[in-house]
Amino acid sequence: MNEMDHVLRTMSFEFFGAGKHKLEMGKLLTMDNAVFLDVRSYPEVESLQLKLEYHIEVLHIPIDEIPDRIGEIPRDRMVGIFCSAGTRSAIVYAFLRAKGYENVRVVLGGYEAVASLVLPGKLLKHIEMKKAGE
Repeated sequence: MNEMDHVLRTMSFEFFGAGKHKLEMGKLLTMDNAVFLDVRSYPEVESLQLKLEYHIEVLHIPIDEIPDRIGEIPRDRMVGIFCSAGTRSAIVYAFLRAKGYENVRVVLGGYEAVASLVLPGKLLKHIEMKKAGE
């Protein structure tokens, strides 16, 4: 049995029903030492950049480069995988799980979920909380 066979066998109704594959953007931002893995293409990133450095470490690796750049994705940290609609995130999620990654989740909500968290009031609150914690 190969790795993908094993991963797919673990993705039962109970697995998906419990939401073990997904993560709310707000929850990801509250995690210490988490990574936001953006798997959108270069043109997408250039047309709509998500500057989240105040919140979290951002790693941009387009989906087609994931196999060659997998070594850049940390295994010891929570990795929230993001794309605009969720399809590519789900594919990368299954791929990383097949490669032995345990701490990976699909970030829910697409652009709307990210944009809602960087509104001026929420952003200011987050920056102030970070400063207070330093």
